[in-house]
Amino acid sequence: MSESVFWCSSCLNMSTRPRITFDEKGRCNACIWTEEKKKLDWSPRQDELSDLLDKYRSSNGSGFDCVVPVSGGKDGSYVAYTLKKKYGMNPLAITVRPALSLELGDENLQNFIESGFNHIHISPNAKVMQKLNRLGFIEKGFPYYGWLIAIKTAVIQTAMNFNIPLIFYGEDGEVEYGGSTESKHNPLYNIEYMKRVYFEGGYDKVFESVLADEEVKEGDLAFWQFPTEEQVSSNDLAFTHWSYYEAWDSYRNYVVAKDHCGLKEKEEGTAGTFTNFSQNDQALYSLHAYLMYLKFGFGRATQDAGIEIRRGAMTREQGLNLVMAYDNQYPHEFLDLYLDYYEMTKDEFDAVLDKYANKDLFEKIDGIWEPKFTVGVAFEV
Repeated sequence: MSESVFWCSSCLNMSTRPRITFDEKGRCNACIWTEEKKKLDWSPRQDELSDLLDKYRSSNGSGFDCVVPVSGGKDGSYVAYTLKKKYGMNPLAITVRPALSLELGDENLQNFIESGFNHIHISPNAKVMQKLNRLGFIEKGFPYYGWLIAIKTAVIQTAMNFNIPLIFYGEDGEVEYGGSTESKHNPLYNIEYMKRVYFEGGYDKVFESVLADEEVKEGDLAFWQFPTEEQVSSNDLAFTHWSYYEAWDSYRNYVVAKDHCGLKEKEEGTAGTFTNFSQNDQALYSLHAYLMYLKFGFGRATQDAGIEIRRGAMTREQGLNLVMAYDNQYPHEFLDLYLDYYEMTKDEFDAVLDKYANKDLFEKIDGIWEPKFTVGVAFEV
């Protein structure tokens, strides 16, 4: 049975994107939500936010009121800054150290801290992180799967240890960029949602695989453990996305973080896209974006173009030209780092890429996977 592959009629979201939906006009749910946000009465959601903040605000004003995971990038910085300056909260910012951090990311994080925030840097067991990331790369096609888990689990564990039940993440990517809409009207979400959607159901498999390694003891995995349902209940834990309470705008976040939190963008271009002010904290993101391209046919430039088109900063035609120019870039820049980190030869590394390349969308020419499709032109597979 054939299946049609097509692109959103408003932005450039591809029908291969997991969990995405389209209306009868061919618009993806991210574009539909963008239009809905312009007409939405945000005051009820602001009231929900006020109630939530009042519920968890420190009674004597001397403790932490909430946790905000940050990398030093635009989004976490914006959320932490807004909670502190606009709503008078006392957030504890938490960073989970990525495996292959970049100098600019480290500088931006330090600038954020020095702009006036209490901060904890978590460094989970590096050997276990490497094993989890390697397993994620091989078994799930997620090159930083261990870190992806830890930015949820380690943050939650630390929040519990400090008795801070309220955790603010940035945007709900499923709603904002195209995916499941089940949380569109829900301010809070749970651990089941994290495992099923963010980890694509692979958490238990990868976790069990690394536990089978004789070098790894259960205690080594403490930062990768989710709390039990009983712990969630007894600690009154609440997980929420800031994007639920106000219209999410990545560029506005960038401007606020640059003006108030010391955020710096790259001076040179970024491989695989035309933007230079996001995802500058770690080398593995470029590999993640390339694998996304091989799996689904869209890369980092498509995602960035979609954001710019939806906020009215460029036309679909301009975005199309940028996607044609920037998507499909093999991660040469950090290749030696990847081979060393995963303890692989280039042939072994490329074999993993080959495993996840969608053969309906790509063919290998001179050792590089090339698209069979033309961006924006629907076809059958």
